[in-house]
Amino acid sequence: MSRIRRHTPLRRRPVRNATIAGTAVLAAALTACSGGSGDGKGGADLAGAKEAQISVNLTGQQAKAGEPVKVTLTSGKLQQVTVTDAKGGKLAGKIAADGRTWTSDRVAAPGSTYAIEAKDDKGSTAKAGFATVAADKVNKLSLAPGKDTTVGVAQPLSIVFDHPVKNKAAVEKQLKVTTSDNTVGAWGWMEDYSGKSRADWRPKDYWKAGTKVTLEADLNGVDSGGGWFVKDYKTGFTVGRNQVVKVDLDNHRLKLYRDGAVVKDIPVSGGTPGGDKRSWRGKAVLMAKEGTINMNSETVGLGKAYNKMVDYSMRLTWSGMYAHAAPWNAPYFGNTNHSSGCIGMSDANAKELYGTVQVGDPFEITGDETKGTQALNNGYGEWNLSWEQWQQKSALTGASTGGNSSAAGAASN
Repeated sequence: MSRIRRHTPLRRRPVRNATIAGTAVLAAALTACSGGSGDGKGGADLAGAKEAQISVNLTGQQAKAGEPVKVTLTSGKLQQVTVTDAKGGKLAGKIAADGRTWTSDRVAAPGSTYAIEAKDDKGSTAKAGFATVAADKVNKLSLAPGKDTTVGVAQPLSIVFDHPVKNKAAVEKQLKVTTSDNTVGAWGWMEDYSGKSRADWRPKDYWKAGTKVTLEADLNGVDSGGGWFVKDYKTGFTVGRNQVVKVDLDNHRLKLYRDGAVVKDIPVSGGTPGGDKRSWRGKAVLMAKEGTINMNSETVGLGKAYNKMVDYSMRLTWSGMYAHAAPWNAPYFGNTNHSSGCIGMSDANAKELYGTVQVGDPFEITGDETKGTQALNNGYGEWNLSWEQWQQKSALTGASTGGNSSAAGAASN
């Protein structure tokens, strides 16, 4: 507890400590200079000056985290309040209309020390401080796409959390998406294919080329229900060319559209009909361009059908569906679906497509011989939901915040 008077050459009158139950109270001489005392010495008579009191809702060295800081002045009006953490970061806040209280916009983070300085409208200053109890469990997250990347028109913002998020609404309130063209979109929650909590932000329609997107996740001090966040996150990306890949597995053709016009038309072969080797249909999103990788059918439950290095691999689902070069399947390109679930093409066509597509480009796959639509969490399956269905996945406005279960799928060949 400390007291700070305005500096004056006159004699000082002691200020008594004041206490208010449940708060830390700071007594300070928040008084104005008066006129001369009439003693002929030019001094001010402080005998009639009132003692002012400031209380802070968080006190001591084990204060509760996750709550706003509130500073109250018992009389007079606050002019300015500054709350600073040990790293120099400041909690912004607002003074109430009556000038008596100041409340921070953000909450106090766990394991942090804060210094408070309050000034009243007479220019007097008082200081206080507190520290919050450390987090018993910390939650972290990973963001996609990567910072400062350029992606296709179907790429969602995607957040995967290290620990389960039970307080989804509290977390979602702190996620702010800003776009250069006021794109309409919404958050949706699901269980990731990995089993972790995941939240994606999808536009109502595909992004417009050239849109700049920023995500500010102001999570420091938020309790996820599966651990505290102890930092904020920020990322941003730019939407690249307007490209859509359309795969017609009934006619065994892949067409790349740019700005609505066909720029490539490639013969392909999809998954073999009649069993687990069938391909998924629906709107998939190119997740990654993985180049030359080893594909092993045993990893996706297809026995010992193949184990080989595959070139120009473009991942479409977590369950292992790719578009890639498949020269061993050349007799079937353009006429028969005869793969283990992936979309195969010649080396030359795969190389050209690989060099042209962007991560985030949509692959719109149709065909009567497919095994169904990929699940929401099997890659980025949100484009298979209507806009109304997607909005229901929000923790703030939707009736449902749960995710879809993982879906088994085929991989490669």
